[in-house]
Amino acid sequence: MNEEGLPPPTVHARSYRLARATVVELAGEIDLGSAHGVHPHLDAAALAGTPPLVVFDLGPLEFIDCYGLTLLVRARRRVLDRGGRTAMVCAHPQTLRLLALTGLDAVFHPVRTLDEALPH
Repeated sequence: MNEEGLPPPTVHARSYRLARATVVELAGEIDLGSAHGVHPHLDAAALAGTPPLVVFDLGPLEFIDCYGLTLLVRARRRVLDRGGRTAMVCAHPQTLRLLALTGLDAVFHPVRTLDEALPH
């Protein structure tokens, strides 16, 4: 963990503070096989800030399966349980389609840019 309580970057995730938010940027393929590199970032982000504001940045993401979506839903629930809120950045057509097919687009309300996701 760094001085902000965030884990070191992995191949699949990195976390950083930006404005009042903790941004968890996901990259590559997020599935059962990559979960070990993602879990620490999502868990730490859910505990950061009072109340936490967590932005899931799926910009560098190439693929996410239902297990990966479950990780995001779980992290969102933990943030909401602490009185926080989440935002999602996603412009990848396939990922947006998966979010729509699962109904999670109505839960995460993805925006196209990080600037749109951050409080102003």
